[in-house]
Amino acid sequence: MKNRIKMEIIDRPIYTESIKKWMGKGLVIVLTGQRRVGKSMCLKLIEKQESCKPGCNIIHIDKEDHMFQDIKNDTDLNGYLENKFIDGKRNLILIDEVQDIVDFEHSVRSWIKRPNTDIILTGSNAMMLSSDLSTKLAARYKEIPIHGLNYLEFLAFHNLEDSDSSLEKYLTYGGLPFLKVLGLEDKQQITDYVKSVYDTVVLKDIVRREQIRNVPFLLNLGKFMSDNVGKPLSPNSIMKYMKGHGESISAQLILAYMTYHVNAFLAYRVYRYDIHGKTLLENNEKYYFEDLGVRNSLVRSTNINDIEKRIENVVYMHLIVNGWTVRVGQLYRSEIDFVAEKGDKTLFVQVAYMIMNEETEKREFGNLLAIKNNYPKMVVSMNPLHIESDYQGICHIHLREFLKRSW
Repeated sequence: MKNRIKMEIIDRPIYTESIKKWMGKGLVIVLTGQRRVGKSMCLKLIEKQESCKPGCNIIHIDKEDHMFQDIKNDTDLNGYLENKFIDGKRNLILIDEVQDIVDFEHSVRSWIKRPNTDIILTGSNAMMLSSDLSTKLAARYKEIPIHGLNYLEFLAFHNLEDSDSSLEKYLTYGGLPFLKVLGLEDKQQITDYVKSVYDTVVLKDIVRREQIRNVPFLLNLGKFMSDNVGKPLSPNSIMKYMKGHGESISAQLILAYMTYHVNAFLAYRVYRYDIHGKTLLENNEKYYFEDLGVRNSLVRSTNINDIEKRIENVVYMHLIVNGWTVRVGQLYRSEIDFVAEKGDKTLFVQVAYMIMNEETEKREFGNLLAIKNNYPKMVVSMNPLHIESDYQGICHIHLREFLKRSW
């Protein structure tokens, strides 16, 4: 059951405006994302905004509330909706964690055909979309990914000023909205909470759904992925690593377990892209976590290199939140951290902690200068007293400034 501590409802227009654009078009709107990133809050925001409109009948089902435990399948759902639906009015049906209703898609497919009806669902497992919705609703749904707080939202939620100290908190604690209730003073309490979120996702969206038997390995793999954020990972290399530590796991099983993390929205698999050949390279993908707080709670140890991993992770997520499709760039023997595409726009991004000497400067800017096209290129770093500058046509921008902009 969800924590029932009353939480202030703070608007997240980046999502509510997107949702409202798709309402009234006869499509089921599906909000997807990791548990506890704020999908339920988005439903409440929509409910609050739409309830002020005359003639609107709102039906809100929260499958993590014991009041709705009797709605177990599509027949139960149909019966509940029949009792609450009002003909002649505009009906707004909101269902939170809909994957907990067996065969829900049969019911949803029927009710979306009713005139003047909108349906918004939330779900915490990507397989709900790839199997159930894609097959049985065909083109009659619109997916809207919901993410944790971006940097500006983090500042607003916690009433913080933009500063290096606030950025450090963001890179450490992540963007789960419930941290607003906990506060940012007790680091151990925050770590315990975000770790419990990971454990819940693993139990409900991976172990139970996928009927996992080797749970210890699944948990160890999550820690391994967190330690190796931004590094190329392949099932074969992990298999060899595990074998060297006395554990025999097939590459096929490793790939499946990594995919389960992706399907539960805990992590993102990022493919490599050959910039010269303009083709995807389907091996040695990289993985980044949805929430840095969750990721940090799993890390086995911290060192000077860990800050670089966190910076790279947060840059990736900021691009994703802003609607970019992101890949890792490969240019001959050089690597570009991110190749981001949105519509007809392309952006090349390098990420570095500090650029304090000529060698680092040549590496980070030189890789971008080797790309012979006119698309914008930038280096994101945390150089002190640095906001934004230009290096031979390449933008050099401080991480805080990068995170405050909509790219």
